[in-house]
Amino acid sequence: MKIKDAQDKIKEFDIARGWESSWNLKDLMLNINEEVGEAWNLIKWIDDEKQKKIVHEKKDEVSDFIGDTLFLLLKIANQTNVDASKSLQNTLDEYEKRMPP
Repeated sequence: MKIKDAQDKIKEFDIARGWESSWNLKDLMLNINEEVGEAWNLIKWIDDEKQKKIVHEKKDEVSDFIGDTLFLLLKIANQTNVDASKSLQNTLDEYEKRMPP
């Protein structure tokens, strides 16, 4: 799925539930923080090799983390009227300049 399509789908999801105008940016950001904390709990205090092993073994949990976090980021993009595809492209362009091959 393309980023624009995902962002539109989340907008439709919110509209269908009447959530498009009732939001709190702080709570969405805290929810992202919670998701990161759950993922961190899988790998905290262990070395790189063990992290890779755990991530492989708990792929479903890692996938849930990525899906939940993307959902929240795209929801924030919708509610702040930001084009997430453009934001990502701008970041990639900046990184290319700062960190050439």
